[in-house]
Amino acid sequence: MSAIPQLAPVRHKLFVELAQTADDVREAQQLRHRIFAEELGAKLDSAELGLDADRFDPHCEHLLVRESASGRVVGCTRLMTDDRAAAAGGFYSAGEFDISPILDLPGRRLEVGRTCIDSDYRQGAAIAVLWSGLAGFIHLNHIDYLFGCASIELDDGGIRAGAIMQRLRQHAMAAPELHVHPRMPLPEAELPVEENLTAPMPPLLKAYVRLGARACGEPCWDPDFKVADVLMLLDVDELNPAYSRHFLDRAARD
Repeated sequence: MSAIPQLAPVRHKLFVELAQTADDVREAQQLRHRIFAEELGAKLDSAELGLDADRFDPHCEHLLVRESASGRVVGCTRLMTDDRAAAAGGFYSAGEFDISPILDLPGRRLEVGRTCIDSDYRQGAAIAVLWSGLAGFIHLNHIDYLFGCASIELDDGGIRAGAIMQRLRQHAMAAPELHVHPRMPLPEAELPVEENLTAPMPPLLKAYVRLGARACGEPCWDPDFKVADVLMLLDVDELNPAYSRHFLDRAARD
């Protein structure tokens, strides 16, 4: 398992680390279940009650954000490198998209997935700490490209997704040769195209865009999670330096 230095807590409340034991991974899976299934109503295919666990978990490293005082996991994401994807039979995203353009890129790739933050910590600190740990992992493992799905809820009939996709097409779309094909395209009825729609981006998608990531085409419909998934790709050489410093500075402050 790759080492990653434990970062200084934010206001002595949070720190980030890689899971070291099976119990650590279970804590992440429990948080994922609470958020995805209990809070958002996702239909999860897990063999054990109270966990969000799938066949990819054993092949991933799991990045955890913990409360310093209690040790409680309040944020997590899972990381899959090229070699681990080969052992797993492919990347998770390949189940939603034809990701051939990404697989053809030179260099090392890292897929990020199943990112979630406890409801008590959705004001920015936890996602900043999580991404600062991710920045350390990228550096230590010489990653060239970061990619993963960012979800947009469809509980409003797709109005939010339509507005956000308009913004991505205008300001954060990858070159056509990097576009991936969704295996289950979002139904047109779920993706209105009225002009001048506005909607706030979900925190994860917002973080991707601010770091310099680009959307690789149109979204995939995930009926189990009731969301539109947008595949985001970041060329590490094009990482937005101002925003990457923002993550690192917040993790080290105080």
